[in-house]
Amino acid sequence: MSNKIEPIRGMNDILPDQSSDWQFVEKFIRELLGSYGYGEIRLPLLEKTELFSRSIGETTDIVKKEMYTFDDRSGNSLTLRPEATASIVRAGITHGLFHNRQQRLWCMGPMFRYERPQKGRYRQFHQVDVEAIGYEGPDIDAEIIFLSARLWRRLGLNDVRLTINSLGTPESRKAYRTALVDYFSRHSDQFDEHTRRRLEDNPLRILDSKDPGMQELIEKAPPITDTLDPDSAEHFNRLCGLLDDAGIAYTINPRLVRGLDYYTRTVFEWVTDRLGAQDAVCSGGRYDGLVGQLGGRPTPAIGWALGLERLVALLSDTGNMPPGPRPHAYLVAAGDSAPRAAMLLAELLRDRLPGLRLMVNCDGGSFKSQLKRADRSEAEFAVVLGDQEAAARKAGLKPLRTDGSQVEFGWDELAAHLEQLTT
Repeated sequence: MSNKIEPIRGMNDILPDQSSDWQFVEKFIRELLGSYGYGEIRLPLLEKTELFSRSIGETTDIVKKEMYTFDDRSGNSLTLRPEATASIVRAGITHGLFHNRQQRLWCMGPMFRYERPQKGRYRQFHQVDVEAIGYEGPDIDAEIIFLSARLWRRLGLNDVRLTINSLGTPESRKAYRTALVDYFSRHSDQFDEHTRRRLEDNPLRILDSKDPGMQELIEKAPPITDTLDPDSAEHFNRLCGLLDDAGIAYTINPRLVRGLDYYTRTVFEWVTDRLGAQDAVCSGGRYDGLVGQLGGRPTPAIGWALGLERLVALLSDTGNMPPGPRPHAYLVAAGDSAPRAAMLLAELLRDRLPGLRLMVNCDGGSFKSQLKRADRSEAEFAVVLGDQEAAARKAGLKPLRTDGSQVEFGWDELAAHLEQLTT
């Protein structure tokens, strides 16, 4: 019997050779969001369960089946956040961020849902959330779509497509809900138990079904445009005009509904065929009633969430991920006194060159074995230190990726030469 502890299913380790890909994407996103004037907000992983049941909706699959919820020692029901929008709104209300102020905010971090793990969908997953709160017009809808479109362009992703729709106001959506229930009820003999529950709890979610046997029935369902209120229709038409002006291609999909109850008016998804069944890379929309629903003043808002696992996988799949950073140099120290001197030399070089990526050989080894380690590190150079060099405060610099002879430098000269590698 093994004593090995296995990882939790659907919760993955990100190893060092993968972390450089994540760091590249995260840095890129931070810089892009900053260029649009969005500020970072950092949030706790745990919230009161009520926050999500009130915002996402009691009848959604997320709340009913997928949340990691438990009671703490004081008997409070707490939940690991399954999404970030509700937490951002809660934080804004808590700290008075929305009092006569508009906010452009973003956050990044892990979310948790108890789902069936598959490619692009995990039980611990990472999201970037972008939210614009306090803005009513379609211009902000266009801006956050422009922002995401610029992200794909700069990353060289050409296989991502935009689909959009409008859900209207809660009042017009009630009328649409009635029309859907009337239509689907006439065909309920074709439903499995899960779809019958959705018909009772949240009939709009039937439109999101991936069941091949349901597609013809869904295509013939009444479109939401039949019940869309005039103000929402005007808002949507103006948004489409702004997208046309910017040359951003899109498809209007009247079946696009999104899975969370708080959405109103504009909803959208960026999708790709490269990730199998999990085709959505970035999804979002308006949630004009959520701030008021959670105890704040009624405040319009819109946002989107991007799955980092899916984005990293997409970049890797398309070959657009740059290679990770390699060490500039590996310090080889062979002899009796050289290993101790190598530690001093390494710190002196790091003091002089803050951008230097330098690995120092530890745990000894022969000169030959240390050079093999230097080569495996993928460093560009080996800094070679023996007892005689250490006594004279000198070191050799040996190229590892190109032809060339080892050259000896004094320690100060060595720092000046290595500086060229960091600029």
